[in-house]
Amino acid sequence: MKAMIIGAGKLGSRLAEFMNADDYDIILVDNNPNVVDRLNEHMDVITLQGNGTDINFLQELEVGTMDVLIATTGNDEANAMMCYFAKKLGCKLTIARMRDMEYLKQRDFLQESLSVDYIINPDQLTAEVIAKYLLRDVVFFTGDFAEGKVKMLDLHLRDHPELIDRQLMDIKAFRDLLVVAIQRENETIIPYGATVLQEDDTIYVLGKDQDIKLFLSEFALSNISKPVKKAMILGGGKVGAYLALALINAGVATTIIEIDYERIKFLAEHVEHALIIQGDGTDMNLLEEEDIAGYDAFIGVTGMDEQNLLMAIMAKQYDVPKSVAKTSRQNYARIIDKFPVDAAINPVNISVSQILKYLRGGTVVSLNLMLGGNAQVLEIIATPGMPFIGKRLADLNLDKGIIVGTIVHEGVVSIAKGQSIIRAGDKIILFVLSEQAEQMKKIFIPSNRSVVHELWDRAKSIRQSATR
Repeated sequence: MKAMIIGAGKLGSRLAEFMNADDYDIILVDNNPNVVDRLNEHMDVITLQGNGTDINFLQELEVGTMDVLIATTGNDEANAMMCYFAKKLGCKLTIARMRDMEYLKQRDFLQESLSVDYIINPDQLTAEVIAKYLLRDVVFFTGDFAEGKVKMLDLHLRDHPELIDRQLMDIKAFRDLLVVAIQRENETIIPYGATVLQEDDTIYVLGKDQDIKLFLSEFALSNISKPVKKAMILGGGKVGAYLALALINAGVATTIIEIDYERIKFLAEHVEHALIIQGDGTDMNLLEEEDIAGYDAFIGVTGMDEQNLLMAIMAKQYDVPKSVAKTSRQNYARIIDKFPVDAAINPVNISVSQILKYLRGGTVVSLNLMLGGNAQVLEIIATPGMPFIGKRLADLNLDKGIIVGTIVHEGVVSIAKGQSIIRAGDKIILFVLSEQAEQMKKIFIPSNRSVVHELWDRAKSIRQSATR
């Protein structure tokens, strides 16, 4: 498979890493020579300097032979035009990053008129993930699968001595659950029954919704929190605006703190019913004046990771029940669990997950990156003809880094065991170390070529139907 990614920023370069692991032949383009030189030193892809809006440049690179072009620059208009040019030159599939709120109100028109097959908005996606977490009745950040029947919980053991220095097989609460991974310092461990939990571990637990709740209850982990009725957002940028709209729509009284006056005027016009305060959100006097201790949630979504983390930590000092920080730097991934915040949300990983899910086709219901991108959790629908149908899991000879966590058969969830058999129509929740993704795909996901051609045929069919 051949792919061109134009824009080698955080999203473009991260996406290139994962698509390269998915066996794509990648051309990564950026107009900044310093960026190209830096990436060329450590990435196993073709890196080129150039202007993706130059149709002659695209022709020289034979964009018409590409299976997919993904435009991830910081310019919405340029991304749209690159997709348009690529499609006219014969590229099969195009994806554009577009962040402007006004453009996204016209998403269908843009996709149709500019031949963009898929539009991704990292800011909107990030806001949706944060809002979903805030509106749950749990303190811990979890992932939902199989329409909420299956949940994954990440839990840091620093505050739970009753779990420390014990073997997994000796903890009765884990009998109906699966600990799929342990983050220990800079290492990801795939545990087994004799694995001993240590004080600074973060464990990732997968299981039925009711069993996760029983686990939390048994160890008095206080998973139930009062509903979020009042939220403070630090940063009135795009993520902050989308998040405020989502929370207000859910009936949450929302305050936005933003220092830039021009941005405040925009928010006043586009985000109705929010309390908008001009000021420095790192000024504790301001936060105390606004009674930060009286809020149910604090969310740091400025453009500075350090500021978001620091203020989210400070909010916990004021006993704010839910404290969230937006972080984009990958080098924070290994230490983020050490910070006393309830959730750290990475827009880059969220966006990469969505694009990979789209590229991998209809059998992949959801895909989440975790552990700083070193692992993936996928929800897959088993279809007739897949090589594992009707076989015992024990006979698949899966590598240690590929774990079938749960199987949902006719609506009934079960923890997968060696004797388990997957049938057509079942939903499977997989935990996969990214280094094992290639083997996982060969077994559980149809080939990329058939998926991309299926997507291309589907998009073409939609456009043809719309013109009739």
